[in-house]
Amino acid sequence: MTQPLLGKDDQDREAVLIHLQNNKGLRVTLTNFGARLVSILVPDREGQTVDVCLGYDSLRDYQTKPGYLGATIGRWGNRIAGASFTLNGQVYTLYANDGGNTLHGGREGFDQKFWTYDMEGEQAVTFSYTSPHGEEGFPGELHTQVRFEVFDDGRLSITYRADTDRDTVVNLTNHAYFNLAGGGTIHEHLLQVQANSVAEVREDLIPTGNLVPVSGTPYDLRQPTRLGERLAMRGQNAMFDSAQGFDIDYVLLGEGFRQVAVLSDPASGRVMRVMTDQPGLQVYSGQGLQGPAKGGVVYQPYSGIALETQHHPDSPNHPNFPSTLLRAGLTYNSTTVYQFLAE
Repeated sequence: MTQPLLGKDDQDREAVLIHLQNNKGLRVTLTNFGARLVSILVPDREGQTVDVCLGYDSLRDYQTKPGYLGATIGRWGNRIAGASFTLNGQVYTLYANDGGNTLHGGREGFDQKFWTYDMEGEQAVTFSYTSPHGEEGFPGELHTQVRFEVFDDGRLSITYRADTDRDTVVNLTNHAYFNLAGGGTIHEHLLQVQANSVAEVREDLIPTGNLVPVSGTPYDLRQPTRLGERLAMRGQNAMFDSAQGFDIDYVLLGEGFRQVAVLSDPASGRVMRVMTDQPGLQVYSGQGLQGPAKGGVVYQPYSGIALETQHHPDSPNHPNFPSTLLRAGLTYNSTTVYQFLAE
């Protein structure tokens, strides 16, 4: 079901709300602007439903406010150092929108595009966007599809597919922020991440290329851990202090499609399991969130947490990281699942 409520831009393009639902109370709202998650309604252990996905009420807010809330990120999720990379001996210069670096696709990434879409009943929708050769400096015409589907066991599946007519680099993700309590902050949430190390970063959050162990640091989430406990750990890790919390890439254990993280809210019993085939998980604790949002709520720092499944930041400039090269004529495929349960 679609509903044109978010508004139109100055070119008369309409941001449409798209509703998906399963038979167990999970209801997901998306929009074609940014192939974006707008809301996720999830019942708790008592059957009480709240929205666990942060967002806004209008197209203008999504166009002008920072944070990439709920959006599909591309062509490149996360950062590329110096806004450039070398491919097949050629240097490609990108738009620097994060100091001297490129963040989340550049000046106008996939989050700011109007995608076409095809509904598949009440449980799935596929968004499509073609990025022309040279857009934001990236080589190749890239055809991208992102399919969202809900299942009766609480799964929200996000499947990415892309192909190109020239060799290029691709790193797609979703930038939803979650709060399983439906309000307040994430301090009482528990988070577990299947990772023994993180990608060490400079002060501007660009990886050095080194992978450092989480043991003995605030980043140690190998067991379910209260986030407030970790956020209070200041003065023990320079990276954590500089970011004022989590803004770090976890090097996930295992390969192939597997469970990599579990977020839970003990008070409501809501649990979100994260499954992916990607090598990294960017955990961002929402310290930059602030200001009016949907439903008259005012966000504050740590109002939500982003768990972005992706390749490691700045991979094109680090040969020791898994490659993000997509050869002409080949297809990029990736799947991430957020499964919502009540325990």
